[in-house]
Amino acid sequence: MTSSSDKSSLPVILIIGKNGQVGWELQRSMVPLGKVIATGQQQMDLTDTESIRSVIREISPDIIINAAAYTAVDKAEQEHETAYQVNGVAPGVMAEEALTLDALLIHYSTDYVFNGSKGSAYLETDQTNPLNIYGASKLAGEEAIKAIACQYLILRTSWVFASRGQNFLLSMLKLARERSELSIVADQMGAPTSARLIADVTSHIIQHVRNEMDKGQFQSGLYHLVSSGKTSWHGFAEKIIQSAKASMPDSVFKVKDISAIETSQYPTPAKRPLNSLLTTDKLTERFGVNLSDWRNQVDLCIKEL
Repeated sequence: MTSSSDKSSLPVILIIGKNGQVGWELQRSMVPLGKVIATGQQQMDLTDTESIRSVIREISPDIIINAAAYTAVDKAEQEHETAYQVNGVAPGVMAEEALTLDALLIHYSTDYVFNGSKGSAYLETDQTNPLNIYGASKLAGEEAIKAIACQYLILRTSWVFASRGQNFLLSMLKLARERSELSIVADQMGAPTSARLIADVTSHIIQHVRNEMDKGQFQSGLYHLVSSGKTSWHGFAEKIIQSAKASMPDSVFKVKDISAIETSQYPTPAKRPLNSLLTTDKLTERFGVNLSDWRNQVDLCIKEL
């Protein structure tokens, strides 16, 4: 991204995946930063490389933010080809076009690139070893971007939730209305991260990067972007219901008991890592961001609902 010394020149920002959780929030957070153009599946088919190229060339953006992904973790075990095309091949095509345009590519990845066997939070430099097709396809996307070596930032996040779309928070609220008892996995640990936080931090990063570019100091890199704090899916569920009951009438909910179970008691087609914790020191050090506690974000999301 060539940064002009003329501060009045605002960049053209292309958001890919406008209907997803993060893409939706990015359309709000990017507005002050430039001319925002957002595309969805109808405008850009991520399984068709020519569709990706033609849309990017037509828009000729200064910044490309790829918030689109194949995120059906269990379904990916059967739909290998589609998952790899969207998560692995498409980001590489975007990187090629970014390189040609001298544009900045911001791409989101996942905690699922790790196998979860580490006893503490993962560093960006730790060995990747995904347990499932989704994680492997996302890792392929990371590697494709790095190989093309455009100007890029890869941001790994985890356990994303929002007030719209399909996510754990909305699923729990639905189940809490329908069932008196819930059994939730308690031996997988992570940091629930709101789409709003991801979008707001991305906005801050872009402003920081434009300053770096003015000084000729920009460097591509990979960073972890997750909330502070940690919990299990069971702890996440308890907090969601507690926060919802504080904001809505008790009569809305049937749920009385949320029991903790082990992963082995809830088999799924795709294996999940037991440890999804990611360190964020590298992100904080470079960009000076405050990553709020996941519980505050749940409260905010419930109030929004």
